[in-house]
Amino acid sequence: MREKQIKSNKPIGIFDSGFGGLTVMSAISKLLPKENLIYFGDSAHVPYGSKSKKVVTNFTVNISKFLESKGVKLIVVACNTASAFSLNTLKKVINVPMIGVIEAGSVVALQNTKNKKIGVIGTEGTVKSNAYAKEIKKHDRKINCFSKACPLFVPLVEEGWNKGKITEEIISVYLKELVNKKIDTLILGCTHYPLLKGSIQKVIGKKIKIIDSATAIAMAVKNLLKKNNQLKNFGSGKYEFYVSDDPEKFKNLGSKFFDKKINKVIKVEL
Repeated sequence: MREKQIKSNKPIGIFDSGFGGLTVMSAISKLLPKENLIYFGDSAHVPYGSKSKKVVTNFTVNISKFLESKGVKLIVVACNTASAFSLNTLKKVINVPMIGVIEAGSVVALQNTKNKKIGVIGTEGTVKSNAYAKEIKKHDRKINCFSKACPLFVPLVEEGWNKGKITEEIISVYLKELVNKKIDTLILGCTHYPLLKGSIQKVIGKKIKIIDSATAIAMAVKNLLKKNNQLKNFGSGKYEFYVSDDPEKFKNLGSKFFDKKINKVIKVEL
């Protein structure tokens, strides 16, 4: 019993290129409030979406090794670009279980689509990788997957423009093409995008089901920990935050993404 308690008390590691992965951390903290969470934001190298696969993989290997050194029981790759580019490599070089947002979001999208037409929006890197389509077609070859890069969505969120006429007009321009394809399911393939969920739903209409990868991966984390007999069922969760640059900015901006106050952020050199 004591051994099981020590094993389950280990933290969950979560990382992203910057702030967006805090939406994933927020979803996990709500679903699993007893779990200890450690977050790493690679603020020195944000954004990943426009960088090469090799560069992103190098960054994420270093981050994962750092989280592994903190004694985590599981690492969540909260960045869609990193999940697309690096997850397979990370699973080979890191000695703790790894889970990415693309796997989780794809499974939930497959469960929800009725007409087998799924839309995916994300950064240029995520869309170019075609990672969601590949993951979805592993399970069902008959699915039609339509992708669209929406590079203006991230700055809209970071500037606090989550709603309003201008935001809705920009969303409409980007998503018109997907709506015209008659999709019935839309995957938010970037961790910033859940903060635009209300505005996106307003623009595309209620008939299209929006898949929030943050919520999807939180459920996937719970299922994996339960399977591995590692769910923490005592006490309340403790949170640690690390960044590669500008901890003050992270602390201030992070409150837009995480539903709890961020009191302390530590800068580390990897």
